[in-house]
Amino acid sequence: MTRQWLLTCAAILSLSACNDAKDEAKPTSEKAAEAAGDKTLATGLGNNSKFAAAIKSAGLEGALAGPTPYTLLVPNDGAFDKLPAASREKLMSPAGRKDLTAVLTNHILPGTMLAADIGKAIDSGGGKTQIATLGGGALTAMRSGDAIVIADTAGTQAKVIAVDNARSNGVIHTIDSVLMPAK
Repeated sequence: MTRQWLLTCAAILSLSACNDAKDEAKPTSEKAAEAAGDKTLATGLGNNSKFAAAIKSAGLEGALAGPTPYTLLVPNDGAFDKLPAASREKLMSPAGRKDLTAVLTNHILPGTMLAADIGKAIDSGGGKTQIATLGGGALTAMRSGDAIVIADTAGTQAKVIAVDNARSNGVIHTIDSVLMPAK
């Protein structure tokens, strides 16, 4: 019961941090819309990134190419390199697809949340806020100096190192660590 209540609160906080519902599928300004053009979240990942390869391996490209707006927390290639080699290999194997999907959906947030939206939610939450993930989990957003830091339930902290890469169906923020889902 408590976990369900926490997830419900996280979803409410997450949605309150999102842009107005009518604007969710669009970048936040005309300049951003022009820059994004018809580039979707799926095409914004780059062909050579490890995250893009993982998205393809898990079969999530179609979801990230559709009209539903999402916020992606994309670990850079260095973040994947921090994982033990055996863990990376297992996740990318056909047998690891379920676990890989759980890891990836832990990096996908419903709606479009710009860095400023996350910052406002942190400030409103007294220094921290819970953000619901598409995988059904919750991440904690907080500040470390001027930077936004996102933590998973195991305590791994990922610094947001690039923000607000607008796409036609959402926004991409680059992080420096892979956030694992709750066991």
